[in-house]
Amino acid sequence: MSGLADSGKVQRLLYLSMPDGAQKEGRSKPGILIFDIDNGHKFVRRIDMPIFEEGLRGFAGNLAKHSVYYSSTNHRLGRFDIESEKKVWERVYDAGCDRSSVTLDGKKIYAPTGWWYKGEDSGFLVVDGETGELIKRIKVGPQAHNSIVNLSGTKVYLGTTTMLSVFDTATDELLMQVKDVGERGIFPYTIDSQERYAYVCLGNHVGFDVVDLKAGKAIHRVFAGEEKIPHRTHGAGLTPDETELWISDQRGQKLFIFDATQMPPAPKGHVNLSQGGHGWVTFSLDGKYAWSHTPDVFDVKTKKLVATLRDETGMPVSGSKFVEVHMQDGKVVRIGHEFGLGRKHSD
Repeated sequence: MSGLADSGKVQRLLYLSMPDGAQKEGRSKPGILIFDIDNGHKFVRRIDMPIFEEGLRGFAGNLAKHSVYYSSTNHRLGRFDIESEKKVWERVYDAGCDRSSVTLDGKKIYAPTGWWYKGEDSGFLVVDGETGELIKRIKVGPQAHNSIVNLSGTKVYLGTTTMLSVFDTATDELLMQVKDVGERGIFPYTIDSQERYAYVCLGNHVGFDVVDLKAGKAIHRVFAGEEKIPHRTHGAGLTPDETELWISDQRGQKLFIFDATQMPPAPKGHVNLSQGGHGWVTFSLDGKYAWSHTPDVFDVKTKKLVATLRDETGMPVSGSKFVEVHMQDGKVVRIGHEFGLGRKHSD
């Protein structure tokens, strides 16, 4: 159903959901825009999804169910089967749904109640991945926002106000909480493949905290630029080989790059972006391309702009809710992740 000829060849595609609920820049009509990664990121086609007009808050992929799970500002969560190109289910809840994550078997979804929600029961909605039925709620902390199921599927991470929590996906039991990270608010983070470190974006400056996940505490605070840049960071990604950490300065229209082979990571430079916006950064599974909240596609090795994402009208398009999908003869054979996770010891 990919719209490309079945030839036995693996087709690497970028699925960009539209519009992003957190930014005005780069918007196109509601739906999923598909780009051919190996053909200059050329636009392939779109899948119309009128309900996406609500604004997307998350777009998580799952290989076992060959599906993407979308969440919206209006407490909506749904499952879309990539192979059949049909909506499997869709639900609206009393709370939620922010940047959700799904277990590897696709049987359980963790939907944060939302950065906009400060209630006593803020935390996770645990949802049945087969039906969309609410299983339970887990109280964690105010403004539950970004969640990540690790690459082995054993743990789920959640960011709430200046706190990073880790749960066991088998039992939903709390394993660890790291407090006083990120300066203020709840901002993106990433983790290395051995889950030794988490890199948490700062809320008052362009930079990040390094969290030692074994010790359960922040051990370094790193600022970008020669002088501290006094606005938030929204986006942190490790290259798959874990040699570099990139962070987003959306207001300054830059991605700052750090040498992640050192501790703390050391500055290596930056690339300039064509627009501002929500802020985000992640990488293709092979580590060749960097994607962000802009239409700009960068070569990771050379740091050069190599492509611009454009819709069928030729207009540059962008958002921070997208996932890499590999198709072979109409079947999903590999799927990426919204977050730029380290993969050195995983693939």
